[in-house]
Amino acid sequence: MKLQGKTILLTGGTDGIGLRLARQLRDKGAQLIVTGRTPERIAAAQAEGFEVITADLAGPEGVEALLAGLGGRPIDVLINNAGMGTAHDFREAPPVEADDERTLWLNVHAPIRLIGRLMPVLRSRSEAMIVNVTSGLAIAPNAGSPLYCATKAALRSYTMALREQLKGTGVHVLEALPPLVDTAMTAGRGSNKLAPEECARQIIAAMESGANEANVGMVKVLRAVYSLSPALARSIMLRF
Repeated sequence: MKLQGKTILLTGGTDGIGLRLARQLRDKGAQLIVTGRTPERIAAAQAEGFEVITADLAGPEGVEALLAGLGGRPIDVLINNAGMGTAHDFREAPPVEADDERTLWLNVHAPIRLIGRLMPVLRSRSEAMIVNVTSGLAIAPNAGSPLYCATKAALRSYTMALREQLKGTGVHVLEALPPLVDTAMTAGRGSNKLAPEECARQIIAAMESGANEANVGMVKVLRAVYSLSPALARSIMLRF
C-alpha cells in the first residue's frame, strides 16, 4: 500500500510503539488520527500536531467515545495497536479481576468491535487495510503473563480468520508480531529490548509491501524455531 495521502486511525498512538508509528506514518505523508487516554500524553501528542481522540478502550464506553469522535469520517487504515498487560501470576498472587477485565477488553474486545463497526467504511474505500498488533507471545507464550499471552493469541486467531474472509476484497489484513520492545509497558522486564522506532519501521515496511505478517525483530527467530519444533519454542518461552 502506498501510504501517502491515506487517512489512518491508530489506537494507542500517544506512547510507545504507537507514537513511533504515528510519527513515521506522518513522515510517509499519511493523515493520522490517534487515540489516547492519559492527559499528559495526549497534550504532548497534540503539541506534535497530531489529532487525538480521547478514549479509554478498556471498556465499551471508550469504543463509543472513539466512534463519536471520529464522526463518520472515512478512513483507509485501522491500526489496532492499543494494548496492556496485567500481573497474572499465581506463583506470586491471585489475579485482580478488574485488571483482567480491562486487559480482555482492551486487547480483544475493542479491536474486534472497532473492526465490526468500521468495516462498512473500510469496504467502501478503493484500497484499505486493517493492522492488528499482537505479539510473538501469541505463538509461544511465557509463564509469567498467561492472560496477556491468551489475549494476543485470541487476536491472532481472529486476524487469520478475518484475512481469509476478506480475500478478494479491497481490505488487506496485516498482523504485526513485535518482540519485547523498550516501552513504558515493559519497564523492568527483560533485556535486549528492541527500540520502538525500529519496531515501527518494520511494521510500516510490511504495510507498504502488502505482507500478511510482520514478524518483527527476534520474532523472526522464534518463528524459525517454531517451524522446526513447536514444542521447543514453547518450552523456551514458558520458562520466563
